[in-house]
Formats: sequence, C-alpha cells, structure tokens
Amino acid sequence: MGSRLLPIALAVVALLVLASLSLFTVSETELAITTEFGAITGAHYAPGLHVKWPWDVAYKFDRRILSQTYNGETFLTNDNRGLIADFYVKWRVKDAVHFYNATGAREDIAGGRLADIVKDGIKSVVAQRTLQQIVAAERAAVTGEMFGQASARAANLGIELVDVRVQRIDLPDDVAARVYESMKQGFARTAGRLRAEGESSKNGIEASADRRRTEILANAERDALRIRGEGDAAATAIYARAYSKDPEFYSFYRSLQAYERALGKDGDLLVLTPDGEFFKYLKDPDKRRGPK
Repeated sequence: MGSRLLPIALAVVALLVLASLSLFTVSETELAITTEFGAITGAHYAPGLHVKWPWDVAYKFDRRILSQTYNGETFLTNDNRGLIADFYVKWRVKDAVHFYNATGAREDIAGGRLADIVKDGIKSVVAQRTLQQIVAAERAAVTGEMFGQASARAANLGIELVDVRVQRIDLPDDVAARVYESMKQGFARTAGRLRAEGESSKNGIEASADRRRTEILANAERDALRIRGEGDAAATAIYARAYSKDPEFYSFYRSLQAYERALGKDGDLLVLTPDGEFFKYLKDPDKRRGPK
C-alpha cells in the first residue's frame, strides 16, 4: 500500500513545487517584473495572481512613498564658507523596468544614487550664494531651484521624486560667530541708512511746511492790509459825504472829541493860549463859523 502511494505523493510534491515556481501574486502596493536569465520578460502586472515560467524570477517593488533622511552633509558656499545641512528625500518607484535596469532591484542602491543626485543639486544652489544669503533665505528657496533638475535625473532611475526638504542649516562654531557679527554689522548699516533717509525726509517736510506757513501768513497779512485799506477808504468816503453836508457841525464834533481826549485827566498839563482855536467852542458854543 505504501509503495503505491509514494509515486502519488511525489507527484503532488512536484506539482506544488512547480506551482510555487510558476505562480506569484502582486498586491495593490507593489510593482512587479519577471526576468529570464537577467532579461526582462514581463512587466506592468496588475494586482492579483500571475503565472510565469518556473525558471523565471519575479521581482517586486514597493510603490508607496519612501522617505530617507541625510544628516550632517557639508556644502561650500560662493564665498568658500562651509555649512552643515540636514535634509530628507521622499520618493517612490514609478517605472519598474527602469528601476530594475538602473539599480538591479536594490532599494539601498537607489537611495544612494538618489542621495547623490539631490546633494549635487543642493551643492549647485548653495555654491551660487554667499553664506549670508543662504542663512537669510527661506529653506524652500534653497531646495526649490534644484527640485526640477533632480526630478529629471531621478526619472532616469525609474524613480519619482516627491519632495526634498532642508530640515536644518547649521554653521561650524568658528564660522557662526563671524557670520552673525557680519550680519549684525550689515543690519546696523542698513538701519543707519534708513534713519538718515528718514531724517532727511523729515527735514524736507518741515522746511516745506515752514515755507508754506510763511507764504500763508504773508498772503493773509497782505489780504488783511488790502481789506483794511479798502475799509478805511470806504469809511473815509462815507465820513466825507456825511460831513460835507454840514462842515460846521463836523468841526464842532471834532472839537468835542479833542476836549474829551485832552481835558479832565489827572496829572495832565496843557499850555495853551486862551485865544487859540482849541477853546473856540468853549468860549462860544453857538459859534457857527469854523476857523479861517
């Protein structure tokens, strides 16, 4: 009995081995290719169960976004100053065929080559700026310029570059003090220049305001004198017309005004001749003729 079951068992085992060598599955988060002695024989497999020749090899790649961090990378600026940067890269496999041909299906090799691409891009951007410009700029400005170029180079690896971010920019201790002191002096010069410009503007505004004030007062004084002169002229004309109707009354009225101003004040001393014109109406109030 046992001797008759042995061939069946061997056949079942052989079928299972053949099935394991001929069948493979692809999940929703994977890309897959098959190769025959190193040459690609199949690609673009949909999720599910697939069949291959037993001697073919199936390679699967994670199609999800992968992240890799790089710390303490040193770059030289345009003024030959060193700076230390930490950055991370987010990427994913987009073309399984290109990825296999470029990296041999090894994610560590892909990560290393991608890191070199990103470092070269950051190095190029940093080398175009001085250390002060790098420190003062936003981090996105440092990586934004090189992202397009790095993406094009990463596409040759079958990789889609999703994001590159500089997390930290630091300076060596011996450089940091000089840089900050230089920036402090630069800001002080800028502040001094702005203060000088503000003081100059202030003086100009004050001078213009003083000139305008002088012009307004002069014009007002001129107008006041003109109006006052016109009023005096009008008053004189009115008085002349009124007094011309009775010259004797006008003379009498003017004499009374003179008496009011000159007489009856304590401490006043007048030396006048009694026969003078001043006392004409005191001696003869009914006198109707004026002085000859």
